[in-house]
Amino acid sequence: MTELSVRELPLFPLPELVLFPKEVLPLHIFESRYRIMLQTVLESDSRFGVLRWDPITKEMAQVGCCAEIIKHQTSDDGRSNIITLGQQRFRLLEVIREAPFLTAMVSWIEDEAIEDQDELNQLSESVMTALKDVVSLTGKLTNSDTILPTDLPDLPRELSFWIAAHLGGPVAEEQQNLLEMINTTDRLQREYEMLDHTRRQLAARTVLKDTFPNAGKANN
Repeated sequence: MTELSVRELPLFPLPELVLFPKEVLPLHIFESRYRIMLQTVLESDSRFGVLRWDPITKEMAQVGCCAEIIKHQTSDDGRSNIITLGQQRFRLLEVIREAPFLTAMVSWIEDEAIEDQDELNQLSESVMTALKDVVSLTGKLTNSDTILPTDLPDLPRELSFWIAAHLGGPVAEEQQNLLEMINTTDRLQREYEMLDHTRRQLAARTVLKDTFPNAGKANN
Protein backbone atom coordinates (compact mmCIF):
# COMPACT_ATOMS: atom_id res chain seq x y z
CA MET A 1 0.00 0.00 0.00
CA THR A 2 1.29 3.46 -0.87
CA GLU A 3 -1.65 5.47 0.45
CA LEU A 4 -2.54 5.19 4.09
CA SER A 5 -5.18 6.63 6.39
CA VAL A 6 -7.45 9.53 5.50
CA ARG A 7 -7.79 12.66 7.63
CA GLU A 8 -8.96 16.25 7.56
CA LEU A 9 -6.14 18.75 7.16
CA PRO A 10 -5.96 22.57 6.96
CA LEU A 11 -4.15 23.69 3.80
CA PHE A 12 -1.63 26.45 3.16
CA PRO A 13 -1.04 26.89 -0.59
CA LEU A 14 2.25 28.65 -1.35
CA PRO A 15 3.32 30.08 -4.73
CA GLU A 16 6.00 27.95 -6.40
CA LEU A 17 7.10 26.30 -3.15
CA VAL A 18 7.39 22.55 -2.66
CA LEU A 19 7.98 21.22 0.84
CA PHE A 20 9.69 17.85 1.38
CA PRO A 21 9.79 15.54 4.42
CA LYS A 22 12.41 16.52 7.03
CA GLU A 23 12.91 19.98 5.51
CA VAL A 24 12.60 23.11 7.65
CA LEU A 25 10.24 25.80 6.40
CA PRO A 26 9.96 29.19 8.19
CA LEU A 27 6.78 31.15 7.51
CA HIS A 28 5.47 34.62 8.33
CA ILE A 29 1.74 34.54 9.09
CA PHE A 30 -0.11 37.82 8.58
CA GLU A 31 -3.34 37.19 6.63
CA SER A 32 -6.39 36.91 8.86
CA ARG A 33 -7.45 33.50 7.53
CA TYR A 34 -4.03 32.05 8.25
CA ARG A 35 -3.97 33.64 11.69
CA ILE A 36 -7.19 31.73 12.37
CA MET A 37 -5.68 28.58 10.88
CA LEU A 38 -2.58 28.92 13.03
CA GLN A 39 -4.63 29.25 16.19
CA THR A 40 -6.71 26.24 15.19
CA VAL A 41 -3.80 23.92 14.43
CA LEU A 42 -1.92 24.95 17.58
CA GLU A 43 -4.95 23.80 19.55
CA SER A 44 -4.85 20.39 17.84
CA ASP A 45 -1.72 18.60 16.60
CA SER A 46 0.20 21.61 15.18
CA ARG A 47 -0.02 20.25 11.63
CA PHE A 48 -1.24 21.64 8.34
CA GLY A 49 -0.68 20.84 4.68
CA VAL A 50 1.62 22.80 2.37
CA LEU A 51 0.73 22.65 -1.32
CA ARG A 52 2.36 24.29 -4.32
CA TRP A 53 0.19 26.99 -5.88
CA ASP A 54 0.86 27.80 -9.53
CA PRO A 55 0.29 31.56 -9.97
CA ILE A 56 0.08 31.19 -13.76
CA THR A 57 -2.52 28.43 -14.00
CA LYS A 58 -4.14 29.40 -10.69
CA GLU A 59 -4.17 25.74 -9.75
CA MET A 60 -3.19 23.94 -6.58
CA ALA A 61 -1.09 20.79 -6.68
CA GLN A 62 -2.77 17.52 -5.82
CA VAL A 63 0.14 16.24 -3.74
CA GLY A 64 1.72 18.15 -0.88
CA CYS A 65 3.60 17.70 2.37
CA CYS A 66 2.34 18.00 5.92
CA ALA A 67 4.14 20.66 7.99
CA GLU A 68 4.44 20.44 11.76
CA ILE A 69 4.95 23.64 13.75
CA ILE A 70 8.02 23.23 15.93
CA LYS A 71 8.36 26.86 17.04
CA HIS A 72 6.10 29.91 16.90
CA GLN A 73 6.12 33.51 18.08
CA THR A 74 3.24 35.97 17.84
CA SER A 75 3.74 39.74 18.03
CA ASP A 76 1.37 42.31 19.53
CA ASP A 77 -0.14 43.11 16.12
CA GLY A 78 -1.21 39.50 15.64
CA ARG A 79 1.42 38.55 13.10
CA SER A 80 3.33 35.33 13.75
CA ASN A 81 6.65 33.83 12.77
CA ILE A 82 6.64 30.06 12.76
CA ILE A 83 9.16 27.34 11.99
CA THR A 84 7.80 24.13 10.56
CA LEU A 85 9.24 20.73 9.70
CA GLY A 86 8.08 18.65 6.75
CA GLN A 87 6.43 15.36 7.70
CA GLN A 88 4.39 12.92 5.60
CA ARG A 89 3.36 13.54 2.03
CA PHE A 90 -0.33 13.54 1.24
CA ARG A 91 -2.70 13.40 -1.70
CA LEU A 92 -5.56 15.89 -1.88
CA LEU A 93 -8.86 14.03 -2.03
CA GLU A 94 -11.53 16.69 -1.59
CA VAL A 95 -11.71 20.30 -0.44
CA ILE A 96 -14.40 20.34 2.25
CA ARG A 97 -14.23 23.97 3.41
CA GLU A 98 -12.88 27.20 1.95
CA ALA A 99 -13.66 29.47 4.92
CA PRO A 100 -12.40 30.66 7.31
CA PHE A 101 -9.43 28.80 5.78
CA LEU A 102 -8.96 26.03 3.23
CA THR A 103 -9.55 22.54 4.64
CA ALA A 104 -9.51 19.22 2.80
CA MET A 105 -9.66 15.49 3.23
CA VAL A 106 -6.27 13.97 2.40
CA SER A 107 -4.65 10.54 2.34
CA TRP A 108 -1.07 9.93 3.42
CA ILE A 109 1.43 8.70 0.82
CA GLU A 110 4.44 6.43 1.29
CA ASP A 111 6.94 5.07 -1.22
CA GLU A 112 6.44 1.59 -2.61
CA ALA A 113 8.23 -1.32 -0.98
CA ILE A 114 11.84 -1.72 -2.16
CA GLU A 115 12.27 -4.71 -4.46
CA ASP A 116 16.05 -4.68 -4.92
CA GLN A 117 17.91 -3.12 -1.98
CA ASP A 118 21.36 -3.74 -3.48
CA GLU A 119 20.42 -1.97 -6.72
CA LEU A 120 18.98 0.93 -4.73
CA ASN A 121 22.12 1.23 -2.61
CA GLN A 122 24.33 1.29 -5.71
CA LEU A 123 22.15 3.96 -7.28
CA SER A 124 22.28 5.96 -4.08
CA GLU A 125 26.09 5.82 -4.12
CA SER A 126 26.15 6.98 -7.75
CA VAL A 127 23.86 9.88 -6.88
CA MET A 128 26.07 10.85 -3.95
CA THR A 129 29.18 10.77 -6.14
CA ALA A 130 27.51 12.95 -8.76
CA LEU A 131 26.35 15.36 -6.06
CA LYS A 132 29.86 15.67 -4.62
CA ASP A 133 31.29 16.24 -8.11
CA VAL A 134 28.77 19.00 -8.81
CA VAL A 135 29.58 20.73 -5.53
CA SER A 136 33.34 20.38 -6.10
CA LEU A 137 33.20 21.69 -9.68
CA THR A 138 30.95 24.56 -8.64
CA GLY A 139 33.45 25.57 -5.98
CA LYS A 140 36.30 25.43 -8.47
CA LEU A 141 34.46 27.58 -11.01
CA THR A 142 33.42 30.19 -8.46
CA ASN A 143 36.68 30.10 -6.48
CA SER A 144 34.70 29.43 -3.33
CA ASP A 145 34.68 26.82 -0.60
CA THR A 146 31.46 25.03 -1.49
CA ILE A 147 30.88 22.04 0.76
CA LEU A 148 28.07 19.64 1.50
CA PRO A 149 26.48 19.40 4.96
CA THR A 150 28.04 16.79 7.21
CA ASP A 151 24.64 15.40 8.18
CA LEU A 152 23.43 14.32 4.75
CA PRO A 153 20.88 11.48 4.98
CA ASP A 154 22.27 7.96 4.67
CA LEU A 155 19.07 6.19 3.67
CA PRO A 156 18.21 6.31 -0.06
CA ARG A 157 14.65 7.59 0.40
CA GLU A 158 15.69 10.40 2.74
CA LEU A 159 18.63 11.26 0.47
CA SER A 160 16.27 11.51 -2.50
CA PHE A 161 14.06 13.97 -0.60
CA TRP A 162 17.06 16.06 0.50
CA ILE A 163 18.39 16.36 -3.05
CA ALA A 164 14.94 17.24 -4.40
CA ALA A 165 14.56 19.96 -1.78
CA HIS A 166 17.93 21.53 -2.60
CA LEU A 167 17.77 21.72 -6.38
CA GLY A 168 19.01 25.09 -7.56
CA GLY A 169 17.15 27.61 -9.70
CA PRO A 170 13.46 27.95 -10.61
CA VAL A 171 12.65 24.25 -10.44
CA ALA A 172 9.30 24.10 -8.63
CA GLU A 173 7.70 22.00 -11.37
CA GLU A 174 10.53 19.45 -11.30
CA GLN A 175 10.39 19.39 -7.49
CA GLN A 176 6.66 18.76 -7.62
CA ASN A 177 7.23 15.80 -9.95
CA LEU A 178 9.81 14.36 -7.55
CA LEU A 179 7.48 14.86 -4.58
CA GLU A 180 4.71 12.96 -6.33
CA MET A 181 6.88 9.94 -7.20
CA ILE A 182 6.12 6.94 -5.01
CA ASN A 183 9.16 4.88 -5.99
CA THR A 184 12.51 5.72 -4.36
CA THR A 185 14.50 4.18 -7.21
CA ASP A 186 12.66 6.24 -9.83
CA ARG A 187 13.21 9.43 -7.81
CA LEU A 188 16.93 8.79 -7.35
CA GLN A 189 17.32 7.82 -11.00
CA ARG A 190 15.76 11.11 -12.12
CA GLU A 191 18.01 13.02 -9.72
CA TYR A 192 21.06 11.18 -10.99
CA GLU A 193 20.18 12.19 -14.56
CA MET A 194 19.89 15.85 -13.53
CA LEU A 195 23.09 15.81 -11.47
CA ASP A 196 25.05 13.99 -14.17
CA HIS A 197 23.90 16.52 -16.77
CA THR A 198 24.97 19.38 -14.51
CA ARG A 199 28.27 17.64 -13.77
CA ARG A 200 29.07 17.33 -17.48
CA GLN A 201 28.27 21.00 -18.08
CA LEU A 202 30.39 22.13 -15.14
CA ALA A 203 33.27 19.87 -16.19
CA ALA A 204 33.27 21.39 -19.68
CA ARG A 205 33.29 24.91 -18.21
CA THR A 206 36.15 23.92 -15.91
CA VAL A 207 38.22 22.72 -18.86
CA LEU A 208 37.63 26.04 -20.61
CA LYS A 209 38.61 27.95 -17.49
CA ASP A 210 41.82 25.91 -17.11
CA THR A 211 42.66 26.24 -20.81
CA PHE A 212 41.91 29.94 -21.07
CA PRO A 213 42.45 31.29 -17.54
CA ASN A 214 42.46 34.93 -18.68
CA ALA A 215 39.28 34.72 -20.76
CA GLY A 216 36.88 37.50 -19.93
CA LYS A 217 39.55 39.66 -18.26
CA ALA A 218 40.59 41.63 -21.34
CA ASN A 219 37.90 44.24 -20.85
CA ASN A 220 38.57 44.69 -17.15
